[in-house]
Amino acid sequence: MSMALADRRPRPVRAAAEPGRGSLESFFAGLAPDWHSRWAWDHYEATILALAHQFGLRRVCEVGGGRDPLFSPEEARRYGLDLVVNDIDAGELALTPKGLRTARFDIAGDLSEPDIARGGYDMMVSRMVFEHVQDVERAWTNIHALLAPGGVGLAFVPTLWAPVFALNHVLPEKASRAIVHALFPARREGGDDPKFPAFYDWCRGSRTRLAPMLKRAGFSDIHVQPFWGHGYFDRMPGLRQVDDAFNRLAARIGFEALTTYAYVVVRKER
Repeated sequence: MSMALADRRPRPVRAAAEPGRGSLESFFAGLAPDWHSRWAWDHYEATILALAHQFGLRRVCEVGGGRDPLFSPEEARRYGLDLVVNDIDAGELALTPKGLRTARFDIAGDLSEPDIARGGYDMMVSRMVFEHVQDVERAWTNIHALLAPGGVGLAFVPTLWAPVFALNHVLPEKASRAIVHALFPARREGGDDPKFPAFYDWCRGSRTRLAPMLKRAGFSDIHVQPFWGHGYFDRMPGLRQVDDAFNRLAARIGFEALTTYAYVVVRKER
């Protein structure tokens, strides 16, 4: 195994006791996620693998995977996944590693593209994609149509109204792009991780807020896992400590209006 693959190996998480059984709420109760968003980033891949194991999911579509898919071809084979990488942009799909299948379609579109496979996926996942979608309710409705019975959808999203994302939401795109370039020059310069306009439609960390919309999309088994904290101030001593204390307090009292990230997870009825 190469060093790159070793570095990306998912960290283990605890799955529910009976494979194929239980609700999403009970599944996440078994995982016992930490409140800080570091857990969300560190355990994203492992959570997907645990969901796949728990609910018997093999055919996976990564929405917006483009140039940076969740798993390499070797990892997908090792974990027994039939992975399809989706993107709306042909240029992004052209950068998908060789050996992975691709599907070009708009997750919030009319599902008329040739690459559409209704009911053809056991799991649909996305990471930092839904904040760029202008009609998220339609996207979830489409995910319901694309999932097979018993299939799972997971969107890892930044949420409003965390101050850092609220600022990104209200600032002109040119200004927010300049701030991101200043904070993360290695990630954003040179085209390795381009910044796209963000709309934050339905990007929230509250199940109470999201459940009515997700039920309209067709789902009844719903879990929203909130996270607080972020790394935007890691190079700003003083501000970092104040912000961490603020987020720690918000997490302790369960103040979901100020989450920074969330896993939004749904399961289609069998």
